[in-house]
Amino acid sequence: MQNNVRVGTASWTDPTLIACGRFYPADVVTPEQRLRFYASRFPIVEVDSSYYALPDPLVAHRWASRTPADFIFNIKAFRLFTGHQTPPAALPADIRRSMTINKPMLYYRDVPGELRDELWRRFLIAVEPLRMTSKLGAIHFQFAPWVQRTPRNIAHIEHCANQMQEHTMAIELRDQSWFEGVQAKATLALERELGAVHVVVDGPQGFANTVPDVWETTHPDLAIVRLHGRNTAAWNNQSGASSGRFVYEYSPEELAQIAERIQRMAKAVTNAHVLLNTNFEDQGTRNAGKLRNALATLPP
Repeated sequence: MQNNVRVGTASWTDPTLIACGRFYPADVVTPEQRLRFYASRFPIVEVDSSYYALPDPLVAHRWASRTPADFIFNIKAFRLFTGHQTPPAALPADIRRSMTINKPMLYYRDVPGELRDELWRRFLIAVEPLRMTSKLGAIHFQFAPWVQRTPRNIAHIEHCANQMQEHTMAIELRDQSWFEGVQAKATLALERELGAVHVVVDGPQGFANTVPDVWETTHPDLAIVRLHGRNTAAWNNQSGASSGRFVYEYSPEELAQIAERIQRMAKAVTNAHVLLNTNFEDQGTRNAGKLRNALATLPP
């Protein structure tokens, strides 16, 4: 495997992963023990908790102190920033007190500008312990599936990129309009112009909220591949735990094909991050391990 490719999973704390008892040993029971154990097996992880609420700088400091010097964290952007509906309870208490809230769900436009600025400031402060220890990879913006390619949404993505000037921004788009026909080239050009990393997505096809796996790079230093599995039956099933949507075991043939594409793409960048989002029970760690093995068997 090329030494610039890191393979890991999206989250190391999914409740189904912990409950299944197949990845963590029986005596690994505390958050510190779990992170240390995970980091002994994989060199990178994606933090998904930062999507649901602003991260805590003290917690980020603990993550940095509990992992090897060369370990990397990719951080998902807070959901308010990426066009998702956000319950008021997800905002810090003092921010909520500063607003008149009459909605069960908020969108970015519902929050006054000065409070949005404060949320950005706190988010960036929270990830600073990782940046200062060279453990922060990319800030991952997984935009809502209803964020279509429109002038208004392009302007919002540019606004987000402006907030990320001192950080590496990764963009995962989830509406077909970004990659239909000539729009694919225009979308990649936009990402290059913004200095953002295009996230290659492997997932089910044939849905309005899926995009093709466009194996292109837009940033000289980093490429990111995110593997959601190919479970078409569960993709839009909103019942039960979110991890149930990503139940999928990649076959050896699928992993061999993906590994070849990763290897080709990794030659064009300084580093490549590959994250398995098949996070039901231990499928993520098993798929990641098998993909790493597939990469290792490729000829140089």
